[in-house]
Amino acid sequence: MYALILFLSLAVFLLKPLVTYLLNPKGFNKYPPYNPLCAVTNLAWCFETWRGGIRSAKLSQMHKAHPVIRIGPNSLSYGHPDAYADIYGHGTKCVKDAFYQTKTTHFNLGNIIDKAEHTRKRKTLASAFSARKVLGWEGKVANAVRDFVEACDRYCTEPFQGNRIPKPEDLKFEFRAWSNFFTIDAIGDIALSERLGLLAAGNDDVAAETVDGRVYTTNYRDCLHASKIAHTRIAFADKWYHFNSRYLTRLIPSYRTLWKLTDGWDDIVHHHASKRLKRYIAGEKLDDIFQYLLYGKNGQFLNLEWGEIAAETAVILDAGSATTAIALNNVIYWLLRNPSCLARLREEVDDALEAADVVAPYEKVKNLPYLRACLDESLRITPPFSYNLPRRTPSDGAYILGEFVPGDTTVSMSSYVAHRDEEAFPEAEKYIPERWLGEKRKDIQSSFVPFSAGSRGCIGRNISYLEQTVLVASLVYRYEFTLPGPDWEQDRVEVTNLLPGPLPLKVWRREQSV
Repeated sequence: MYALILFLSLAVFLLKPLVTYLLNPKGFNKYPPYNPLCAVTNLAWCFETWRGGIRSAKLSQMHKAHPVIRIGPNSLSYGHPDAYADIYGHGTKCVKDAFYQTKTTHFNLGNIIDKAEHTRKRKTLASAFSARKVLGWEGKVANAVRDFVEACDRYCTEPFQGNRIPKPEDLKFEFRAWSNFFTIDAIGDIALSERLGLLAAGNDDVAAETVDGRVYTTNYRDCLHASKIAHTRIAFADKWYHFNSRYLTRLIPSYRTLWKLTDGWDDIVHHHASKRLKRYIAGEKLDDIFQYLLYGKNGQFLNLEWGEIAAETAVILDAGSATTAIALNNVIYWLLRNPSCLARLREEVDDALEAADVVAPYEKVKNLPYLRACLDESLRITPPFSYNLPRRTPSDGAYILGEFVPGDTTVSMSSYVAHRDEEAFPEAEKYIPERWLGEKRKDIQSSFVPFSAGSRGCIGRNISYLEQTVLVASLVYRYEFTLPGPDWEQDRVEVTNLLPGPLPLKVWRREQSV
């Protein structure tokens, strides 16, 4: 009996994919696979996630020779920017793939598949993220910038005396961590009216709470990053998801640790969302994003389930802290790698600010063209969210790049790949902010997709630009930074986000800002 069960299991999980490959029902064998096994099983793409590194870098190189790459038996990756509109743009018939609904029971704006439900959710939150409303969050962002500046002052060293190579003991300011402390503090205030105080404490230890009421302390970034890594490593093989999540946690101790930290992320969200709800019940009138989950723009009580409120809070705290922190890390890194760009930016910022501007007023810096060019070029060359966002073609198929793709096919394009198209972005591997100045911006804007595109594009882009603009202008005006060495490069690993490693810097005050 057991032998029969084993045989049938092998037939289903091993022989069926092989037979499907040989029969080639959709004609996908004509496309080169990312690796040989990608043509047979989705587990091969999951394996690439486990290997580390930057999958999209290899994908980008492959797409230079092949417009379409097969990354799964029923999954195609596209390499030309024009495909982005076909897959993700307004009016596309493609919908989000099962990848998005493997783990959760309550869905949020980021992972909901149903278009009608997505429209309802987006309307609920649209006013909170509008350009006009985001200006109202400037005070909260300014508070976080001020705390960042105070922390930076504490880590200042003496200026260089001769030798321009920093001493190891001067590389005390780990910008990658501090930029994340900043975004966590900022989104905590913007979303929940809670000053978490990470910048003041110098760490990201926060309170968490289990559903049965046990409160404990855990690490925000460890839990958040673990949730991304644990999920991304297995989610692409959605039919294997629950099997893998159950048994890999038993077989691989490191993966078991990741999954436990994922529970920690759920507990962080539960604690702080519950805390905010209690303040509402107590009668506090607070101006934050959470309020929009309670009342509609016309003042009507929405009466959402707690599970939905918690799910929306989770994605706001996740996206609002992770991607902008990566963007801040990246732009500082690229400016330090390109001193001429930093010098030009500093000249522009110096003309806009004065000594009393410890925190750059948004009104003074929001329209600085070179500052925006530096931010956008960093988002282009190292997009914080680089993953191939999977979409599924409708049952009657769809046309992508003018070619018919059969129904129920998973299609995708990485922003990392889109941003390295040499036709749109000549010398794509170089950091060149000048490509965004003047009329040139119009020619490349449609190929620029760090926030995705269409109706499913990131709703929080206005907040991200506000935080990046104010903090980068404030730092460039007040401080000098240097990397550990002239040839030093930052490590990166791709999960869904393109996660940077530590960024240790020497920092000191600029003379004119003292």
